[in-house]
Amino acid sequence: MAAPMDSVESPEGEGSAGRRASGVELSVPSDPAAPAPLCPHGPTLLFVKVSQGKEETRKFYACSACRDRKDCNFFQWEDEKLSEARLAAREAHNQRWQPPLSRAQCIERYLSFIQLPLTQRKFCRSCQQLLLPVDWGEHGEHQLLSDISITQLRRPSQLLYPLENKKTHAQYLFAERSCQFLAGLLATLGFRRVLCVGTPRLHEQIRLAAPGEKSNTKSLLLDIDFRYSQFYLEDSFCRYNMFNHHFFDGKAALEVCRTFLQEEEGEGVIMVTDPPFGGLVEPLAITFKKLIAMWKEGQSQDDSQKELPIFWIFPYFFESRICHFFPSFHMLDYQVDYDNHTLYKHGKTGRKQSPVRIFTNIPPNKIILPTEEGYRFCSLCQRYVSLENQHCMHCNSCTSKDGRKWSHCFLCKKCVKPSWIHCSTCNRCTLPDHSCAGPRDGCFICGALDHKRSNCPNIGTFKRANKLVEFFYFLEKRLLVSSFLGAIYKSAKLSEDSGVLNHSSHRYVL
Repeated sequence: MAAPMDSVESPEGEGSAGRRASGVELSVPSDPAAPAPLCPHGPTLLFVKVSQGKEETRKFYACSACRDRKDCNFFQWEDEKLSEARLAAREAHNQRWQPPLSRAQCIERYLSFIQLPLTQRKFCRSCQQLLLPVDWGEHGEHQLLSDISITQLRRPSQLLYPLENKKTHAQYLFAERSCQFLAGLLATLGFRRVLCVGTPRLHEQIRLAAPGEKSNTKSLLLDIDFRYSQFYLEDSFCRYNMFNHHFFDGKAALEVCRTFLQEEEGEGVIMVTDPPFGGLVEPLAITFKKLIAMWKEGQSQDDSQKELPIFWIFPYFFESRICHFFPSFHMLDYQVDYDNHTLYKHGKTGRKQSPVRIFTNIPPNKIILPTEEGYRFCSLCQRYVSLENQHCMHCNSCTSKDGRKWSHCFLCKKCVKPSWIHCSTCNRCTLPDHSCAGPRDGCFICGALDHKRSNCPNIGTFKRANKLVEFFYFLEKRLLVSSFLGAIYKSAKLSEDSGVLNHSSHRYVL
């Protein structure tokens, strides 16, 4: 998965609903029929800046796939008129940023590569490219891998370096545990075709079969990473931007996807997607609805009420946003973890565990979670839940979202996180150190409006100051306790000297 445009959803989800601070939101163009301007990542999206729930009057186009303008600096006001010279310069810029090889060239090279003897199959780790003998001279000083086997070619995600720019294409790949679970679950549910949108590891797992055997399940990978073009034929991979439903190779790739979804009249297919967590939910939902509409084109009128089965893998705190666009979805308790992410790991407890879950429109009673990993079946909810997720009789549901045991608030009439308290001023449950005045615009450290906290030049000073505050707070508590105990001891001593037993002082000590 890659991480584009900043999301305006809060990580605290439910408690922050309807109280967004400044940010950007997707907007509807004044002329929906007019094509959006293009950047290297395809059609741009129209955004509007929002401050304390109020939209600014002027809207702008920006890249759909990058949230940092250092990575894609496209910016254009909606009402801006460009000269022919600027339009030509933009077109030239977009072309310069395209992959060095076309899709057809990649396929031709791949077919030539697999015909080579093992000793001549080389992969350049520096350039992330499969090499033919004619290329060796150009890569003599680079880091090369030799004797690339067919098995390695079938697992390209292990050959390629994950892209680690968190603001553009931060690829976090499924851990083997999660990958095998998903592939096994899909087989158990009887799916014969899997549309993998941004899930290269799952695509590989599905296509793997024992030597001499053929996998019974087909898979098509849609991913923005052009490097996968060198490992797959046309029917296995399409370069695709999930934020604007853009197929980089045009109508030919679009038809590959359409044929895949509509095969067998659309029966036996599921879409599994693992979008970038930094992306806005709304453009993703729009794209997925377009893929659903493409699938529905192959349905008969009698099947018009059927839904395309979907697994949308995303953090649990986006639940309200996802269910807003897809009311039939519900969230599973299964924790998805990643190989190359320090936080999203299975087996951790409390707030350190992976927050990533599976949202699906498949009935939960059909999905069996592994009991050996700590999941159990709740007979009241008729679904599998984590061990810590206790059934609340007041809510009539297993209410925990993050793996911890939640507490029922009778004032809010719902279960809340164990770290939250009920604030009488805000009339809701929230974090103990929240601000009743609500969030502020701009930077939360220095108050400037031109940047956010993460980019504040004073963040180092702020962190050091926080540590000092924590230290003095700790010291102050120690001094208060010492003074308190000293006063009790003095009171008890006076009582003892006077021959009177002071029960209250002893009660405080206990």
